[in-house]
Amino acid sequence: MINDVITPEFDENGRPLRRIRSFVRRQGRLTKGQQLALDQYWPVMGVEYQPAPLDMCELFGRDAPLVLEIGFGMGASLVTMAQNNPHQNFLGIEVHAPGVGACLASAQEAGVENLRVMCHDAVEVLEHMIPDNSLRMVQLFFPDPWHKARHNKRRIVQAPFAALVLRKLKPGGVFHMATDWEDYATHMLEVMNSVAGYVNQSASNDYVPRPETRPLTKFEQRGQRLGHGVWDLMFERVK
Repeated sequence: MINDVITPEFDENGRPLRRIRSFVRRQGRLTKGQQLALDQYWPVMGVEYQPAPLDMCELFGRDAPLVLEIGFGMGASLVTMAQNNPHQNFLGIEVHAPGVGACLASAQEAGVENLRVMCHDAVEVLEHMIPDNSLRMVQLFFPDPWHKARHNKRRIVQAPFAALVLRKLKPGGVFHMATDWEDYATHMLEVMNSVAGYVNQSASNDYVPRPETRPLTKFEQRGQRLGHGVWDLMFERVK
């Protein structure tokens, strides 16, 4: 599972392709609890990468609205959402093994059964494993802002990515983003406004108040106490 996070890409002549990625693979050290969770619960809740579409009904054992979260960190809010919405299926993607282990442990402790997790590049998962017109919501909360100007190209929210998400959403499905970097929020808004097929759910055509469906994290609570802002964007697929 862990060694499959990055898939090598080659052209027709076998030369490696250079691809700009939105993340750095910081493996980190697994705690004993995280390693135990990976050993015990990955076979139950983990999904291996494969370059073929998933059968979601088979994966979850039922047909239910599907929410995809990209970059769930340690998984606390994702587990909470899955626990609070048993009528929905949740699929989380995270490239860092400690976060995957922590999420699995939390899900097991909470008795969550409507959650599956992956440890892979989300773009490749979207491209190859998620069927078109299959997602009720895509969630992207607090992605790496790559705040230095020369690194802005690494931000995951770019027009091609937004168009890819659009294709995977059902009509009426929503792409929900949140960031605590105002510059990135502005960038997200510009990108989303440039992609045909979306409509902004904001009454003022910019940002929406944090919906109750997105749990308030400890990190966010600390930021609020320090006066930091958070910007939520919700764009609906209309075509």
